[in-house]
Amino acid sequence: MASSANKHSDAHEFNYTMMQAFEWYTPDGGVHWDWLASNAKRFADMGITAVWLPPPTKSSSPESTGYDIYDLYDLGEFAHPRDEKAGLTPAHRTKYGTREQLEAAMKALRDNGIAIYIDAVLNHKAGADELQTFKVRRVNSDNRNEIIDDEPFDIDGWTRFTFPGRGDKHSSFQWGFEHFTGVDWDQKGEQKAIFRIEGDNKHWASDTDRENGNFDYLMFSDIDHAHGDVKDDMLKWGRWMLRNFPVAGFRFDAVKHISREFIHDFVAAVRDEARQLRKERGLEAVDETEGPIAFSVGEFWKDSVDSCIEYLDKFGDEQFSLFDAPLHYNFAEAGAAGSSYDLRKVFDGTIVQRRPIDAVTLVENHDTQAGQSLQSPVPAAFKPLAYSLILLRQDGYPCVFLGDLEGCNAKGKEGDEGYAQPMADLEKFLKARKHFAYGVQRDYMDHANCIGWTREGVEAMEPSDEERGAGKKGTERKEGCAVVMCNGDGEGTKWMEVGKGHAGRKFVDVIGWYQGQVEINQDGWAEFKCHPRSVAVWVPEDSDKRQFF
Repeated sequence: MASSANKHSDAHEFNYTMMQAFEWYTPDGGVHWDWLASNAKRFADMGITAVWLPPPTKSSSPESTGYDIYDLYDLGEFAHPRDEKAGLTPAHRTKYGTREQLEAAMKALRDNGIAIYIDAVLNHKAGADELQTFKVRRVNSDNRNEIIDDEPFDIDGWTRFTFPGRGDKHSSFQWGFEHFTGVDWDQKGEQKAIFRIEGDNKHWASDTDRENGNFDYLMFSDIDHAHGDVKDDMLKWGRWMLRNFPVAGFRFDAVKHISREFIHDFVAAVRDEARQLRKERGLEAVDETEGPIAFSVGEFWKDSVDSCIEYLDKFGDEQFSLFDAPLHYNFAEAGAAGSSYDLRKVFDGTIVQRRPIDAVTLVENHDTQAGQSLQSPVPAAFKPLAYSLILLRQDGYPCVFLGDLEGCNAKGKEGDEGYAQPMADLEKFLKARKHFAYGVQRDYMDHANCIGWTREGVEAMEPSDEERGAGKKGTERKEGCAVVMCNGDGEGTKWMEVGKGHAGRKFVDVIGWYQGQVEINQDGWAEFKCHPRSVAVWVPEDSDKRQFF
């Protein structure tokens, strides 16, 4: 299901691939939407079929990456008085640009067959317009179920959101302390702690992760998703996004801190809206057994596959996907350990191994890159192996990190915070997925330092007379490949089968790192090689798809 997530947006005849279209140090100044628009065709040509956009919503700071969310309904459309006072140009933009620039970028992406997923930051709000006085009790930060204070007491907290720049446009809902469960700052006492807000039906959500006793509270003003008015407005926002922008789904931030029931209800609501929109636009209902409408993936960032699977099992009757955090940590460990890491275990304890239908696989993201809160960067030498493992195999929906494609902190230089070079030839690995990663998969995971697999390819298929009468077209042959990788100090070699249909064909490394040819024997087998601490992607030398490399 996850791997065909944007099937209903564009009928691609090649593999689906998502890209996280930003990194933590993406240049500010309101230029990113324009940059995305200018690169849309390039991304499509390399095989990107969907992008996860950074939070397009207004944050508390105009140069913020976007996770200190201020106003869901302001996508760079309204000038806040504090931005006007600071001389922001134009005063209504976000870090990434204005709403007009965002819409232009979305159009360019859609014109090139790229689906759009919005980063939904629904856990908290920041940058409130006014202080309010209300009663709280402190909790133990290591066990949020443990109350420190015997009696409630008053604090002054930043919880009043009136949106003076926007007013009532798009939504008339204004926020106050009653719409939150907790805050972390008392302005009156100038004290930082986790303060649980007191009142009727005020408590942490019971269906969040159990880390720290209860992990409902994360940061800023924590949203009370059980409050009826809050829930109504947030579901309204999800429907509004689908109705007003060409959005195909959402990436949900910090879901282990949010009521699972609320996320389920949000997903159900936007999918109902997506179905209704298709009906209104005269489009046929889609077959959702082939992939979900309004794709939804959550950031449940925890190196515990059992916790991830438990979340999915309890999610309810809506299909939901998670980023495979345990797989990322396996990659980070493998890269750090070098030749002492057993490659046969690289998928152990991962979502893609246990529940591939709901796994979004990744190598890196904006939180794991150097300098960030969850920094655990995958060593550069291992990234080609890691990307081969998510891009060229049949399981999982791979998400490529823009920081690996373009580099991190593009304004910086070696030694600057967060600076990183792009991965060598990542574009070629993406094109290899687009053109060569098809058909039956055979695994050769039989050596600690050298593993491999093959994809046999898929023969061309002509439609039946009935299918042709219904307008269905045939499919061209889809090529296969043979992948071999080694994390040891010697050359990697692997005797593997690609299928008798390839007998007599010569294969070459399409990435270009290993020179020479391999001829497939009459039984469909050959010995494939790669350099030490490297990977090779062998494809038919006579394939017309090699023209794209």
